[in-house]
Amino acid sequence: MTRSKLRLAGVVTVGLAATASISLWSAAPVAAHTGRSAASVADGISHPVSGIDHLLAMVAVGVLAAGVRDRRVAWLTPVGFVIGMIGGGLLGVDAGSMAAVEIAIALTVVTLGLGLATSPRVSGWWLPVAAMALGSVHGYAHGAELPAGAVPVLYVAGFVCMTALLHAAGAGIGLFLRRVPTARLAAGGLVALAGVALLVGG
Repeated sequence: MTRSKLRLAGVVTVGLAATASISLWSAAPVAAHTGRSAASVADGISHPVSGIDHLLAMVAVGVLAAGVRDRRVAWLTPVGFVIGMIGGGLLGVDAGSMAAVEIAIALTVVTLGLGLATSPRVSGWWLPVAAMALGSVHGYAHGAELPAGAVPVLYVAGFVCMTALLHAAGAGIGLFLRRVPTARLAAGGLVALAGVALLVGG
């Protein structure tokens, strides 16, 4: 792996880790006043990996980021997703019906899959903005499924941390796929098909 690739992976990982750390730090005062803190964080950590839709989307964002030429855009893309997810999560805490949200989530998976398949060196400042919009959809679902009795801030901190790890894992995969364009095309196609399956199955 070249030095530039190592720097890209480092920037993505550090940016996401910093975002997650800030979220946990802000949650600390709440943790000091409740016995439900550990369970709330655990619930948040487990939620992004409880469904294939969230898992695919978050890894795909990391893969996309690894394919960006501009390093600033590369690390702002997953950070944008996390920021959007936090905002969506806070809005979704008191959400009602999830039917439309589930459709929107499946569409985000299709979109990310097509992005992976058709834009092997995608770039541009629009990408972090798009990632933020996609993240808000997933965050809304996380917030709407807040477990009874969970501390909202700690729950959000939990799923932010797991999302950061999934983005970092995706970035690692993306660095490999940059050297194998056909594999990237195949991976993007599979993600898009999975999104279609979620739409049909939903």
